[in-house]
Amino acid sequence: MSSTETVSAPIDKSQIRNAATVIALRDRKTEPKVLMGQRGAKAVFMPNKVVFPGGAVDPGDAGIPLAAPIPMPCADRLEEESEPGLVHALGAAAIRELWEETGLILGRPGSWASPPPADWETFAATGHIPDASALRFVFRAITPPGRPRRFDARFFVLDADEAVVSDLDDFSAACDELSNLQWIPLAEARSFDLPFITEVVLAEVQQRASDPTPPASVPFFANNAENRAFKRLRGLVDLKNRPD
Repeated sequence: MSSTETVSAPIDKSQIRNAATVIALRDRKTEPKVLMGQRGAKAVFMPNKVVFPGGAVDPGDAGIPLAAPIPMPCADRLEEESEPGLVHALGAAAIRELWEETGLILGRPGSWASPPPADWETFAATGHIPDASALRFVFRAITPPGRPRRFDARFFVLDADEAVVSDLDDFSAACDELSNLQWIPLAEARSFDLPFITEVVLAEVQQRASDPTPPASVPFFANNAENRAFKRLRGLVDLKNRPD
């Protein structure tokens, strides 16, 4: 894959929803496994495909209290080519989607200062406040034109052994959006029926499975109506420090 940037026309954001996807890894120092599930046959978006847990940012996610935010330098790279104030909402959305689709809790024990929105009530009932400090931003991709739904998805790696506070094998609280939830050996994951972008992200994750530090730059597939542009996100701080 070439790292050469392609000049592209502006992307029409009006039909694209921001989204967060969680690549939960366990046993990453020995035999890494990734948590994935299968979408339903009647799903509008990617039916039958095996995917990571994730989904669109909800309007209320921006106001959700976080015990800790997404750390630097990930937060800085998330801000590049994004609307202001989105980082907090992406962190909350990643935690909410992980909870809804797998029943796993990424949070710290604590009580909410005010009643949570309806789609956060079950999470709050576990006695935890969402904690985004373990999320590591590793990939970004925009769904190509012509699909029934389009997302600007940010992919986060999560060291589940270190950060998830619930039983990693207990999916009893999960909704029915994903079936056959399972920890798949990372080396075998690409043999499943995956969306193209999931294969690409898995290849990137495999190279860094044992390294918990954020990558030096984050790959970004910026699809628009004319071409598929591949970029690297280095963060707003780096952009300011680069020579003209």
